Amino acid sequence: MEAIYFLMVVFREPFLIALVAIGTFAGVYIGAIPGISGTMAISLLVSLTFGWPVNQAMAIMVGVFVGVVYGAARPAILLNIPGGPSAVATGLDGYPLAKKGLAGKAMGLSAISSFFGTFAGIIALAAFAPPIAAIAMRFRSVDYLMLAFMGLMMAGSLGSKTIVRGIIAGAIGLFIGTIGIDPQTAVRRFTFDIRHLNAGVDFIVAMVGLFGASEVLQQIADKKSRPIKQDVKKIVPSWSESIKHFPLTVKSSVIGVLVGVLPGAGGDIAALLAYDQAKRSVKKPTAPFGQGAVEGVIAPETANSAAVGGAFIPMLTIGIPGDAVTAVLISAMFIHGLRPGPGFMAAFPQFYWMIIALLVLAAVFLLAAGLTGIKVFTKIVEVPKGILMPIVLILSVIGSFAMRNNVNDIVWMFGFGLLGYILKRFDYPIAPIILGLILSTLFESNFRRAVMLEGSIPAIFTGILQSPISIFLFSLIIFLMITQTDMYKNWRKKLGAKLEERCGSKTKGE
Repeated sequence: MEAIYFLMVVFREPFLIALVAIGTFAGVYIGAIPGISGTMAISLLVSLTFGWPVNQAMAIMVGVFVGVVYGAARPAILLNIPGGPSAVATGLDGYPLAKKGLAGKAMGLSAISSFFGTFAGIIALAAFAPPIAAIAMRFRSVDYLMLAFMGLMMAGSLGSKTIVRGIIAGAIGLFIGTIGIDPQTAVRRFTFDIRHLNAGVDFIVAMVGLFGASEVLQQIADKKSRPIKQDVKKIVPSWSESIKHFPLTVKSSVIGVLVGVLPGAGGDIAALLAYDQAKRSVKKPTAPFGQGAVEGVIAPETANSAAVGGAFIPMLTIGIPGDAVTAVLISAMFIHGLRPGPGFMAAFPQFYWMIIALLVLAAVFLLAAGLTGIKVFTKIVEVPKGILMPIVLILSVIGSFAMRNNVNDIVWMFGFGLLGYILKRFDYPIAPIILGLILSTLFESNFRRAVMLEGSIPAIFTGILQSPISIFLFSLIIFLMITQTDMYKNWRKKLGAKLEERCGSKTKGE
């Protein structure tokens, strides 16, 4: 029966295939514009498709959703300016690959990884939606608090040579995230009587400034840098390379699905968590992480695409959106008379399987769109910086203004650009600042909620022992803390040296 609903999209309404294709291709190129988020694109589509049949409206919106997530990686790889927060981790190794003349390979890897990640999310949605949603529903405020704390711990290693500098950068991001009116007490925090700061600082504006404007300043200051000739002969990775990285793809897909299921988490956090686990688990990367490791592109791109399917699970099964984009999609469904939530899959099986079919089509078109235009895009890196940098600056201005149509955001974008340039000059990482900004709301809101529910701060630690999820997350945090210590790193190096010595002695004996 399910197969019939699935095939209806292809045979009964073939026009949907064209809409998915248009949406996916458009999403890839919309996502490549810094500051133009998927949430903004889908929000515009809701108003444009208001009078359409629900199947057609969802077809084009699903296509744009899938395309935007991948498209954000292209400017991250080529210019070190992520098209969206989910591509921040991709730029950590994607941009160094472009500096080596391997931008084509990096974009090819990101396209293949996004394809596999999207399919992993679809499989989870089709086969395991109810049980995964049930697990997500068991997450309490304490669990979300620990998840946010786990994310903050990554600041110590995310794009930084020293833990201390990463933590300082993450703390800067947390501080910026507290600017504005307190959502619970309505007290102004760190606004200095500046009225337009009451709404806080938009992290898209901060991201565009920290990555885009700061990169322009750095390129202007570095007079020795020259355009790099790109090698675009090999874009699609070989079978042997794909098989080699298959375990990493699977792990990153699992992370993407599980994080995508959690309301309020989304592909941003999934990509950063996947990058961190790749950095910890891959023993022999193709290059040191942060210096052009292909694993640093595969992990986040797989995870943020897998989070797409994961985000649909709570939306369709319990009526709670997994991220900002599915929040807009659920509003579109309400407009068309559909009420996602418990019982939705039983009441509207045809619509549930139509969503899965649309996602499958979007994944196929994503692969096609992702592998086209790469040779043209790589030419961007070869443009002289006297021409390229003004274009980047114009895109940064457009991206920061487009979020809220506020001229003040342009000023803040330049301010963050100067901050990013200064931090780079003193070898401080930029990515942890964005991580701190993304996690600030999740951390603060769940900390307050946990204190209110448990009664006091000490009682939070007692509450951790009351569920298997809390115990697992707490144990994982302790493990991550241990693995970041110098003692553990030195022990691991010594152990690796001993194992190599034993293997060498056995080889000689033979």
